[in-house]
Amino acid sequence: MNLQPPIRYNKAEYIETDTGNKVSRRATIAGPQNIILGGKTIISGSAIIRGDLRRTGPGHAVVISLGRYCLVGEGCVIRPPYKTYRGNFNYYPMKIGDFVHVGANTIVEAATIGNCVEIGKNCVI
Repeated sequence: MNLQPPIRYNKAEYIETDTGNKVSRRATIAGPQNIILGGKTIISGSAIIRGDLRRTGPGHAVVISLGRYCLVGEGCVIRPPYKTYRGNFNYYPMKIGDFVHVGANTIVEAATIGNCVEIGKNCVI
């Protein structure tokens, strides 16, 4: 079995939350009040998470929910899905499960990603 050495990170580049999430200072988090990180999740540098894109009207406060032990790679864009129905444009909530790895430079715009999923680099979902 060929084990790879652990990947080290610069602690000065990341902000660590009480639940062990690590968010890069170079990441762009829009609408953080509408985003839930489950715990032990890592948001890499240059990643963009769009919590500001939400359905209009009361309720629907949570736009993006990431589970525990997720890794969002360098340069990823995570944004909620949208749909036009009868002329009305609406965003829908997005839920990403536990143990999800999103590779570098990937765009994710899906309603649901399950648990234990690996999405490669340079993908569009």
